[in-house]
Amino acid sequence: MTTYEKSFKEEAVKLSDEIGIKKAAQQLGIPYYTLADWRHRQNIHGSQAHVGSGHKRMSGDEKDQRIRELEKQNAELQRANDILQEALGFFAKNRKK
Repeated sequence: MTTYEKSFKEEAVKLSDEIGIKKAAQQLGIPYYTLADWRHRQNIHGSQAHVGSGHKRMSGDEKDQRIRELEKQNAELQRANDILQEALGFFAKNRKK
């Protein structure tokens, strides 16, 4: 699957406004329906239409929830890392004897 930069998508939509979707898609070498989808998204979402490949738009509540989940996961990983470091220190100390 080909990915496109946000700026490319925006410029492609502008070009399609000027010369039409079919001609713009042909000129740019992209599928007609891809460009039509970009235009549709831009009409609905405006400047937030093309957030980049693999990134979905999130509401403020979804972002807050995701941040809490990542903070919890980060804390768990830090605890696991601390345990592993203590174990490494314990085994290294016993090995020197």
